[in-house]
Amino acid sequence: MIRLFRVFVPASVLGLLVSEAILIFFCYALAAFLTPGVVPEVFFLDENGLLRIGVVAGCVILGIYFHDLYWKFRIQSKILLVQQICLVLGIAFLVQATLTYGHLTSITLPKWIMIFGSSLMLILLPSWRILYEVLVLRALRRSRLLFLGWSPLASDIVDRLAERPEMGLQVVGYLAEDSAGMDSAAVPLLGELADIRRLIPQIKPDRIVVDMPERRGVMPVHDLLELRFSGIIIEEAQTLFENAFGRVPTKSLRPSQLIFTAELGPRPSRVAFQSVYNFSIALAGVLITLPLMLLTALAVRLTSAGPILFRQSRVGRSGRVFILYKFRSMYRDAEARTGAVWATRDDPRITPVGRWIRKLRLDELPQLFNVLRGEMSIVGPRPERPEFVEVLSEQIPYYRQRLCVKPGITGWAQINHKYGDTLEDTIVKLEYDLYYIKNLTFSLDLYIMFQTMKVMLLFRGAQ
Repeated sequence: MIRLFRVFVPASVLGLLVSEAILIFFCYALAAFLTPGVVPEVFFLDENGLLRIGVVAGCVILGIYFHDLYWKFRIQSKILLVQQICLVLGIAFLVQATLTYGHLTSITLPKWIMIFGSSLMLILLPSWRILYEVLVLRALRRSRLLFLGWSPLASDIVDRLAERPEMGLQVVGYLAEDSAGMDSAAVPLLGELADIRRLIPQIKPDRIVVDMPERRGVMPVHDLLELRFSGIIIEEAQTLFENAFGRVPTKSLRPSQLIFTAELGPRPSRVAFQSVYNFSIALAGVLITLPLMLLTALAVRLTSAGPILFRQSRVGRSGRVFILYKFRSMYRDAEARTGAVWATRDDPRITPVGRWIRKLRLDELPQLFNVLRGEMSIVGPRPERPEFVEVLSEQIPYYRQRLCVKPGITGWAQINHKYGDTLEDTIVKLEYDLYYIKNLTFSLDLYIMFQTMKVMLLFRGAQ
């Protein structure tokens, strides 16, 4: 796997993205040669042909991305694949029409080049996807993993690798002193820890994953040292879990793993730089969305009694409490009887207009002013209520560590997990938050903002 924007991406996914970008560009370039009345030399050299094709190719790649065809690119149905490609092409045609209507014809393709190129792509792109799965994914040599020890964490990793074979990782077995009570139905027990030197020539693993909560006097340190110097990668199961899931496993996390890590993200320089670009983005966001805010405020005022803005205490960085602003989406005094409770699906407290502004994320626009005041970031853990923070800090280890950075309008947990209304959901979201804090960088923030656009366009995660 390759690390981009502090996120691990399977090499096979990156290879598919690059190959499809080349194929899409080729389809429209070939269409320029096949279209009657078009002189290719003039089109490419004097009429910005490469730029025009690049604009269309970019629209198509984004359309494929927003349809999750790079996240779930295993072909389940060929008919569904063709339908999705047709939708992507429809988006590309719509963008071209919009640019033409806006008199930006210098970056739009001529009509017949667009039609011929899209027809070629409708044939070649699904065909290439099918061929790519056969030639690349099935022929791809997977890295062979050998586990030392076994635990529920290892079972979770095995299930994840089975769901995503494009990661190119295959578990061949595990070694353990005592296999009693271990859930290893999908992975064979190959021997005991002392057998590692004898079994390595037979198993030929590329990577050894250590999953031993208790290691003192048990872990074959000298054997592992020699194997590491022979070229075999040795890593902890927690590290592989982070790479595969994009979150930190709190159930097996030891404080020393956070204390001694060299990658812990919230360094003073990074936090200071984050404050600078947060203010700039929030200011631009307020100026751009001000008309939309006014329309939303008017809709809230006309459809239900009560204030336009909803004010609520939330916990910020270092436990400081601040007032968070949202457009009101619930009936007035919605919690007068229930007290502080999590929002749920089909929450009866939400007004009809409130349901729509939540789905479109318009209720969160006033939080841009919280960012301008320095109380929040664009990206960060979800701001939680003081009542919940006190309870959750007692029930969940490491929960207060998420308060070391400012809360965000969006975040790594928000785009990767559903709206949590149970303790289990909160633990999973905390694991995503810890991953974000550990890897906090400008590039990861950019990636999360881009992913948030996708989540908003597809109406995901709203409650």
